[in-house]
Amino acid sequence: MSSVQRVCFVMRVRPEAMEEYRRRHAEVWPDMLEALRRTGWRNYSLFASGDGMVIGYVETDDFQAALDAMQEEPVNARWQTEMAPMFEVQAAPDTSLVRLEEIFHLE
Repeated sequence: MSSVQRVCFVMRVRPEAMEEYRRRHAEVWPDMLEALRRTGWRNYSLFASGDGMVIGYVETDDFQAALDAMQEEPVNARWQTEMAPMFEVQAAPDTSLVRLEEIFHLE
């Protein structure tokens, strides 16, 4: 049995901000990408619907530890500040995500 956690979560982007949200994720800062890798985020993907729903998927050894480690990264603070206005909930996006329960996995 693998110790890797497969984590899925939901966030809500304001529908009128989706184009800008997509553009920014097409050009993620290299130091942000490195911080994610360094803090244990692997196989990380974001999926979006047209209405502002964003689904995230990541594999990590310990999701809470990966979240906590990102809070210590200066680049993350800058990224979250720039992204926050695009979200429906006016908070750092990485603090307002809703984790989904995994109910099935096909190996």
